[in-house]
Amino acid sequence: NEFLLLSLTSVQELQPFFFFIFLIIYLINLVGNGAILVIVILEPKLHSPMYFFLGNLSCLDMCYSSVTLPKVLKNLISTRRAISFLGCITQVHFFHFLGSTEAILLAIMAFDRFAAICKPLRYTVVMSPQVCILLAAVAWLSSFFYALMHSIMTARLTFCSSQKLNHFFCDVKPLLELACSDTLLNQWLLSIVTHFVVVCLFYGPVGFTYIRPASATSVVQDQTVAIIYSAITPVLNPLIYTLRNKEVMLALKKVFGKTLLKDCHQYH
Repeated sequence: NEFLLLSLTSVQELQPFFFFIFLIIYLINLVGNGAILVIVILEPKLHSPMYFFLGNLSCLDMCYSSVTLPKVLKNLISTRRAISFLGCITQVHFFHFLGSTEAILLAIMAFDRFAAICKPLRYTVVMSPQVCILLAAVAWLSSFFYALMHSIMTARLTFCSSQKLNHFFCDVKPLLELACSDTLLNQWLLSIVTHFVVVCLFYGPVGFTYIRPASATSVVQDQTVAIIYSAITPVLNPLIYTLRNKEVMLALKKVFGKTLLKDCHQYH
């Protein structure tokens, strides 16, 4: 009925420290990506293909971290780190759904920049609003059904008596290690995952984790790289792609400056 998750650290005294660190990371992620999403929606000057996809990426990163980090934070201050079977399979599904969507979305963003640079005269035709919506829909829907294969196939497995999952959140490979039934098909599905090499920080850890067979898994290594792509990367994405952009910074000042000015007038 349930699995027991590992803690990020076995040292009891360090758990409050890790709790505050990951809480800060999570809040920065939500505030940073949330601000980007708001200005992309509200600022007409940012209604272009590039910012449309950046808005999708920001929404994605907020959801991606929310799949794992709230449970990690809860477990850091809890004595019993349990997750229900249904909750575990749900976490597996959304973790792979959102992770795969990000992989495809980054490739689409690379194609968008290629079209803007190499086909400037035809760019508005190649990347029309209809095409942008279609590409985003393909990224979200294809990833959803890809993740659904993983979650259904994992849920159908027979698990042994041990409840202890060698990870701090539910993922396919740690679950396969607990399975008593044949996992060859599951392993095969994992081995054919291919991601476009756009951001090494994201794709390197993912490949490192999922290409190796389950028997070769190192719990410490997997936990380390999982922290990178589930917590660190979503925080860095706004800095890498958006907050260094002059148009975005001007839009931020415009949107939030108006809000602050309105609040001041109401106060006085």
